[in-house]
Amino acid sequence: MFKNEKYYCTHMNVKEVDFKKGNGLIPAVIQDKTSKEVYMVGYMNEGALIETQKTGYVYFWSRSRNMLWRKGETSGNRLKVEKIMKDCDSDALLVFVKLEGICVCHSGSMSCFNYKL
Repeated sequence: MFKNEKYYCTHMNVKEVDFKKGNGLIPAVIQDKTSKEVYMVGYMNEGALIETQKTGYVYFWSRSRNMLWRKGETSGNRLKVEKIMKDCDSDALLVFVKLEGICVCHSGSMSCFNYKL
């Protein structure tokens, strides 16, 4: 299904990811595994990546609440991890997911990217 299967890294060692560049955080682009629609961008610290790998559901580090959180823990709209890839600099992630629920954005939209500049 994916052309670069050798880069499949749902079970990658978190030590392969460079959290130092972003002061402990890295951007994680969340994309639908089938449609390839970009749902959102969140930030992960090492703990969020570990929980994501351990549970199979996307976790982020909330910069506003200063805490770890699972996407959908209050809304029920969870993101099931299908595949995780890191970029060439090991300082950003692309996370392919299957949505379990009706929307991703807290506004009720499928994607957080609904506004043109």
